[in-house]
Order: sequence, then structure tokens, then C-alpha cells
Amino acid sequence: MTCLKSGRNQKKTSICVLNSRRYMHMDDPRSLPGDADSSLVSGNDQPCVVPSKILNGRKPIVLPNSDIDGLLECPVCSSSMYPPIQQCPSGHTICFDCKAKVNNKCPICRKEIGNIRCLALEKLAVSLHLPCAYHRLGCEEMFPYYTKLKHEDQCVFRPYSCPHPGSDCPVTGDVPTLVAHLREVHKVDLQTECTFNHRYVKKDPCAVDNVSWTLTLFHCFGHYFCLHFEAFRLGGEAVYMAFVRFMGEESEARKFSYCLEVGGNGRKLTWQGVPRSIRDGHRKVRDSHDGLILQRSLALYFSGGDRKELKLRITGRIWEEL
Repeated sequence: MTCLKSGRNQKKTSICVLNSRRYMHMDDPRSLPGDADSSLVSGNDQPCVVPSKILNGRKPIVLPNSDIDGLLECPVCSSSMYPPIQQCPSGHTICFDCKAKVNNKCPICRKEIGNIRCLALEKLAVSLHLPCAYHRLGCEEMFPYYTKLKHEDQCVFRPYSCPHPGSDCPVTGDVPTLVAHLREVHKVDLQTECTFNHRYVKKDPCAVDNVSWTLTLFHCFGHYFCLHFEAFRLGGEAVYMAFVRFMGEESEARKFSYCLEVGGNGRKLTWQGVPRSIRDGHRKVRDSHDGLILQRSLALYFSGGDRKELKLRITGRIWEEL
């Protein structure tokens, strides 16, 4: 038998493990979970909730290998439940948004859910500190239950979406995973230089029905960058746009700058800016006009000749700000 006891001068609480079964004995049976100094035992007989009073007044912590946060998972949408948490007469819980999805019937016992709130579970959630959902990807932070989602929306360890434009690719992952994916699946070219000289040719520059694009990867300064060149309609007129995105966080992207230059017939147009993080979708960057933009008439002027064929040469470079 293994017993875990609370600290001195506190209500006596012990958890006894006997023959692989767990029993909780409390001197005061009227004590509530929030008042008792208890430690819940996980499947490997290790404490998974640390007593708040033993930790100098800090709230109980749910460790990453604990299943306690599963109690707060909706059985329908598998998302974390927030007040008002709904409960059926049998005690099964469901999030408020999913209640209407199941026509007010418990998905487990099929009983009418009604308007019963599970106040005990709501109070339990207030007392917990939970690990970030991305702790397996490197995040070591712990958060109060009701602020956990806000952090996860901005966590720097959350996966990136595939930066390839136009394909609505569902693949997510870290930067090395996405680089390999772009090269193998989307057949994107990778260059290991910080300067570039690209030539874009289009036989029928008037045919811009939806969107056409090209994407090139660059590896320099220990990071990866995406050079986009797109043709789309803006206000009914065909335009061409080039911009650079950084494969990483915005805070890191601000450490770099880039310039793009297009010219012809003795004229030159230059753009200088800061690469946008791939956290911003390529459509968001495009719609914000944060890049080198050419109207079709000017693009054809730079192309020279009879202006019936688009021939643009775009040069540029990426550098690290000191």
C-alpha cells in the first residue's frame, strides 16, 4: 500500500493504492475538492495534480501526461468546454454549442439534456493549470484553463500552414517539414543564395481569369524565404505582384529586409520592404498590397517589343538588418 499525505497542520488527506485500486480517505468528508490538499494519481501511480498549498499557494497543476484535462473535453467536438457546461440527468457533459447539434439529446445515453449546468466541472477548471496543446512540439508553459486557448492561438510552437499559394493545401508542420513538403509535393525550386534574377514570361497577358502564381524558395542566413509572383485581377484590371515571405515567426522576420526591382526601356521600378511571416496567409499579404505591384499596362511597357507578350525580369536580394 502506498500513501501520500499532505503537509503539516493541514487537513489530513491520503491516497492509498492497494491491489491496483485507488481509495481516497479524508478525515472531513464534507471537504470540497478546492479545499482539500489532495493529489490525484495517474495510471503509473504518480501524482498528476500538485497540491496548491504545498506549492506556496499556487493552483493545482495538471502535468502533460495527465488525463484530467480529458474530463473537460466535449464528447461531440473534442474541444475544451467552457461555461456554461451542459449536463444530462445521468451526469454526462457536453459543451453549450454542441447541445443544439445533437438536438438536445445526450450523445452517450440519449436522455434529454435540459438546462442543467455542471457547476462542479466549471469550478474544477478554474483550479487547474494545464500544459499548452503544443507541449510535444516544445512549449513548456503552463496556463490557467480559461486562458489556455488564448495562448495557443499565438503559441510560437504551433504548426505552420503550407505556404504554397492557391492550392489550399491542408498540410501543417514545422519549417523543415514544410520545406521538404514544398519540394517533394509542390515541386518548388530551392536556391541557396540571397540574391535572385528571375524572368517571367506570359504568352497572353490579357488572360488573367483567376489567379496565376509562381513560388521559389531561398535558403540564406540560416532561414528559408518564399518569393511569390502572382497575377490577378484588381478592380477588373490585371495586375502583377511580387513579394517575399519568411518561414518563421514575425519577430524573426523583422530582422530581415528585401528589395525587388523590375525595369525595361530605360525605366526602373524598385520596392523595398520587410518579409511577412508565413503566419500571414499569402492571400492576406496579397490583399494588403504589401509588395511590388505592376499594372498590366506598365508591365507590358517594361516588356518592350509589340507589348503582346509579357516578359518581366525581376531582380532582388535579401539581407539581414544589423
